[in-house]
Amino acid sequence: MSTRQFPPSPAALTAGLMTAADERLLDRLQRASFQYFLSNANPHTGLVADTSRAGAPSSIAVVGLALSAYPVAVERGWMARGDAAQCTLRILRFFSDSDQSGGAEATGYRGFYYHFLDMQRGTRVWKSELSLIDTALLIAGVLAAAVYFTENVPAETTVRELADGLYRRVDWRWAQREGGAVVHGWKPECGFLHYGWEGYSEALLLYVLGLGSPTHALSAESFQAWTVTYQWENFYGQDFLYAGPLFIHQFSHAWIDFRGIRDDFMREKNCDYFENSRRASYVQREYAIRNPRGFEGYGQDGWGISAGEGPSGDQQLVAGRRQAFYGYAARGVPYGPDDGTLAGSSLVGALVFAPEIALPALRGLMQRSEGGDARLLHASGFNATVHEGGAGEWISNGQFGLDQGMMLLMIENFRSGFPWKLGRASAYIRNGLRRANFRGGWLGHAR
Repeated sequence: MSTRQFPPSPAALTAGLMTAADERLLDRLQRASFQYFLSNANPHTGLVADTSRAGAPSSIAVVGLALSAYPVAVERGWMARGDAAQCTLRILRFFSDSDQSGGAEATGYRGFYYHFLDMQRGTRVWKSELSLIDTALLIAGVLAAAVYFTENVPAETTVRELADGLYRRVDWRWAQREGGAVVHGWKPECGFLHYGWEGYSEALLLYVLGLGSPTHALSAESFQAWTVTYQWENFYGQDFLYAGPLFIHQFSHAWIDFRGIRDDFMREKNCDYFENSRRASYVQREYAIRNPRGFEGYGQDGWGISAGEGPSGDQQLVAGRRQAFYGYAARGVPYGPDDGTLAGSSLVGALVFAPEIALPALRGLMQRSEGGDARLLHASGFNATVHEGGAGEWISNGQFGLDQGMMLLMIENFRSGFPWKLGRASAYIRNGLRRANFRGGWLGHAR
């Protein structure tokens, strides 16, 4: 097991690793990702489409990423502060005024929101669930906006007031099972879904936000009830908190700086969640190097197995066996599923944890992208084992907002740590971490 307790800052990690060409590449990737939110937003409500494909509904998680992206765009000089405040206000006003009746065509219920909303009407589509995790991703963006827009001008004052009201309205406790765990969601047709947030996952953010609420907080027992379902495992010489898909080790870290802060579980393991994500990145690369299933394109600079779109259709002969392909799926390491599909956004997300292995892989993917257009990085997934028209590798069409937002935020955390600074400045996030019994580092009270 690694004895390193507190991972160094991004600046220390990148000393001697970055080149001027790398910096230009990251700037291009980040700015192109931000363009997604400008090109795929409803100009009246601010709702952002789940994907760039025609007819796509809005995803509330993608809207949360848009809210988090606007401050970055202002700081990077891509957008005027006043314009960003107005974009933010459109979104916050829409959700503040939305139909919270919980009906089959409402927008939400008890402060939560349906996963997918009609881009024009803002009402539930696809009979989607009232989603706790996607509401958490939305609320993370709401709180980022509240922390950033602090000037004493009418627009920014209203941003803060609406953001605070939206957070306080969420009834986290309503969705907590007797005994502690939080459910995945709710539908008006059948009530609560039968499964809950158990086992390590991106719900780390959900629990912190639910615990931090001043109005409808999760009970203190909820977090412990969740962590007892964790799996601590050893793969390829790495002891770490297991989750197969790489995105699980990244999503909560877009908003919360977990460097050097520990809950009870991580104190027992002499680790923290940031270090855990670093180890998970190495496990991913080692799996790709060993490539036990014999897929094309895997290797030292070909890794990043996560959730995303992959090929589907007929089985294909791969390394002497019949291989199925899973379409959109959460793929994982080492237990699978694995069909040869990689997700470039998860590789970008690993930059902040392990730049010494992620940067070379990014350079390699740029070389594989035709004309250096970064298509492989912006696509939801790509698969070198499946060839389109007998020629190049399979690449997902269009772009997915969740991928673009995570790329933007994780690159910014890698470059400046700015999204983390906003998270550290949120009293609600600090309170949630403390109620989960996180201590040390920037939170203080080390034990």
